[in-house]
Amino acid sequence: MDDLRYPLGRFERPSSLDPALRALFTAQVAETPAALRRAVVTLTDAQLDTPYRPDGWTVRQVVHHVPDSHLNAYVRFRLGLTEHHPTVKPYDEARWAELPDARTAPVEPSLLLLEAVHDRLVRLLRAMAPEDFARTVSHPDNGTMTLDHLLALYAWHGRHHVAQIQSLRKRLLW
Repeated sequence: MDDLRYPLGRFERPSSLDPALRALFTAQVAETPAALRRAVVTLTDAQLDTPYRPDGWTVRQVVHHVPDSHLNAYVRFRLGLTEHHPTVKPYDEARWAELPDARTAPVEPSLLLLEAVHDRLVRLLRAMAPEDFARTVSHPDNGTMTLDHLLALYAWHGRHHVAQIQSLRKRLLW
């Protein structure tokens, strides 16, 4: 089951990033909206309503989850850059995924939302000075996180959810 839930493996927090890794992770963040769109563009409503694993979210819920999460990422970066060690608010992603819009809404608005959020986020990431990535936020569940940690996390997160959908497509020969 872990292979279906974590097709890329679980996230591993790096101790620090060098400029080359920051550039790689920023490129991965930039690619996420197009990769997610490619993963779902040809799917029917029935396919979108298929869980990517037993007892897991449907593809539709996964698509809606990514911009929900990355909107939070955008806010966390901005707080981290403008406040001294701010506490960022966690959210109950499982409950968000059960809300009616996440269960039934067309995916196109979420794909567009992700494109817009990532446009702003990537512009921000590319404008950050190396020392900005050492700034910290306090996450009630994850403790102190540097902006380097957040960059690595959200680069992995987008690829992680795209891989879940791609894995399902491969298993079901879609």
